Amino acid sequence: MTHITVSGAIILRTNPENNKKEIFATQRGYGDWKGWWEIPGGKLEAGETPEACIEREIREELATEVKAEKIFGVVEYDYPTFHLTMHCILCTIVSGELKLLEHEAARWLTRETLRSVDWLPADQLILDKIEEIL
Repeated sequence: MTHITVSGAIILRTNPENNKKEIFATQRGYGDWKGWWEIPGGKLEAGETPEACIEREIREELATEVKAEKIFGVVEYDYPTFHLTMHCILCTIVSGELKLLEHEAARWLTRETLRSVDWLPADQLILDKIEEIL
């Protein structure tokens, strides 16, 4: 079975209107899982650290500079055709406005709305931990 290693960005903010913590989620616009929601990110390149990967991926996919703060958790999941290792990394926005260059849609989700979207199966495994910080 193919093994794919990715990094995902846990981008948090406090909404200035209601003072609630929120996480940024994106909806896939392509592939077998088109329409499903995910933590944004992508595949590690050869010799790349998970932190360098997520900074590059968010720049490429969302035209935003983020700083990888720390690895929040690592998810292992077997999809039908590949095994996924996903490094979930807490990130802060350095500059940019999170423009959708590859995704269909995006939302800021609160603890109350976190499970209101159809998350990819692997991403579902980190939701309990994300809920604790929202």
